[in-house]
Amino acid sequence: MNIKKSLVLTLLVLLPFLKLEASEHKSYKMPGTKVIPIKDTQSDKHYELYIKLPDKYAEEKDKRYPVIYFTDAVWHIELLSSATSFLMEDAILVGISWQQDVEKELKKEHGAHVSRYRDYSFKKSSNLERQAKYKFGQAKNHLDFIRKDVFKMIEGNYRTNPNNRTYFGFSAGGLFGTYALLTQPDTFKNYILGSPSIRGDAAELFAQEHAALKNKASAVNVFISYGELEKELSPHIEGFVSKLQDKKYQGLSTVKQIVIESSGHSDSFPMLGVHSVKWLSSLQTKKDKS
Repeated sequence: MNIKKSLVLTLLVLLPFLKLEASEHKSYKMPGTKVIPIKDTQSDKHYELYIKLPDKYAEEKDKRYPVIYFTDAVWHIELLSSATSFLMEDAILVGISWQQDVEKELKKEHGAHVSRYRDYSFKKSSNLERQAKYKFGQAKNHLDFIRKDVFKMIEGNYRTNPNNRTYFGFSAGGLFGTYALLTQPDTFKNYILGSPSIRGDAAELFAQEHAALKNKASAVNVFISYGELEKELSPHIEGFVSKLQDKKYQGLSTVKQIVIESSGHSDSFPMLGVHSVKWLSSLQTKKDKS
């Protein structure tokens, strides 16, 4: 038997195994989840929404659902999907991605998440070179995008309760949440702020406080946490919470603070998901009973 015939026979024998191996590496898709493109109508920047519906959404056709909106969609959706599945199954998840059409060189140099430096920060950098590169300080524009474009898409296409929106953000996303809380508190009913990167920004944040914070009729709930080992960040968060409570805003119904034991910045995140969703679920239970 010549070499060519031998190779052909060998390939024919191995073909079923090659097909089997290929079939074993199918990509996994999270059930009930879809990714939808969306454009910021102000800036023409392109983003994506990661949407996960409750298991019984299609069956319960008359039911309206609370929505948990979160930044850093790729990083957070798996944690929130797991936490809500066990602790608050009747919620719609909506993750807001990083900018998709960011400059290729910038993305290559700093990663797909580079737009968060711009979108989640509320003030410009004093370093002119860094400011020109990252364009810090556009939290207001990003918040407007969420309020005008994201809410319009979600509430126009899904059975949601617009009066029961929750924001979930961690680190820079947590800072963005504190900005939204103080400048446009009516954006969400509940704010979950994990290890918000406040640092020396508290005074500037409070300087932008909105009059709605003094209105009891639109009172919001706040959950804020950090890891016990976050020694550099924790004094800033403690100072922020203390001032938030000292202000005695009528527009704040609940301020829940926890310190996650034996945790630093990154490893406090998984526990944030569990604690905050459990807290949020308890709020929903109280609301249902009232």
